[in-house]
Amino acid sequence: MEAYEKGYFTEENSVEVVTGRNAGAKSERLKQVMEVITRKLHEAVKELEPTQDEWFEAIMFLTRTGQMCNEWRQEFILLSDVLGVSMLVDAINNRKPSGASESTVLGPFHVANAPELPMGSNICLDSKGEDMVIEGRILDTEGKPIANAVIDVWQANDEGFYDVQQKGIQPDFNLRGVFRTGVDGRYWFRAVKPKFYPIPDDGPVGQLLGHLGRHPYRPAHLHYIISADGFETLTTHIFDPDDPYINSDAVFGVKESLLAKFNKVHDPERARTYEFAGEFWDVTHDFVLARQKAS
Repeated sequence: MEAYEKGYFTEENSVEVVTGRNAGAKSERLKQVMEVITRKLHEAVKELEPTQDEWFEAIMFLTRTGQMCNEWRQEFILLSDVLGVSMLVDAINNRKPSGASESTVLGPFHVANAPELPMGSNICLDSKGEDMVIEGRILDTEGKPIANAVIDVWQANDEGFYDVQQKGIQPDFNLRGVFRTGVDGRYWFRAVKPKFYPIPDDGPVGQLLGHLGRHPYRPAHLHYIISADGFETLTTHIFDPDDPYINSDAVFGVKESLLAKFNKVHDPERARTYEFAGEFWDVTHDFVLARQKAS
């Protein structure tokens, strides 16, 4: 009892002692956050009872994770992704009204200031891969088209790499572009069929996946950020439902509503209108934006 009263640390009162020291926190939100994190972390340690060596290995894992971070790679985001935390935070912060398109994780390879292109442009700059045309509409929850919606799209190439991963091999801004809808809300552009790819697995997060018996692959997808005045910005993907990893995405990003049918088309006349040499893939997918909530 005396230890409790004086605030001395014991195994039994560890949470109360540590959080009690934060009584003078300058931010009530920070105080709340640290109370929850401390409580959950102490509960985990008491349940697992790690050895000193095990706890040091956990610290070294986090150290190595930080050491892998640089200007284009964020290993802590990767850790958040593979633990499902990124998707959980996304879900909490992007609860949508009925009928609105669902969001998913941004991913680590978005590049700001991609070029704005005329509608229908081909975002594949090196002519490598299986030709594909993507089209659809940007709508509100009442089914009305949204004019002047800005659509930022990007994808990996047919080998599973983004342009920033292959500097000097892929052209800058390969398979990236920004489009703007007209009064009909319609969008369309040309690209190549994406392929599944592994998240960066040469660091501590990849090693963790290996120890857990998990693969590092993401199913084939295209990224979108869609914005329009008066509407909530939507960050999302569309996925190939026939991809071998569609049910085991390493970062838990797949949602049923984001599955888009990839149709193989053999139509020489239509191919010529797209300036394709032969067979191509056709994908149609509409997006529904939620209106901004009144502040």
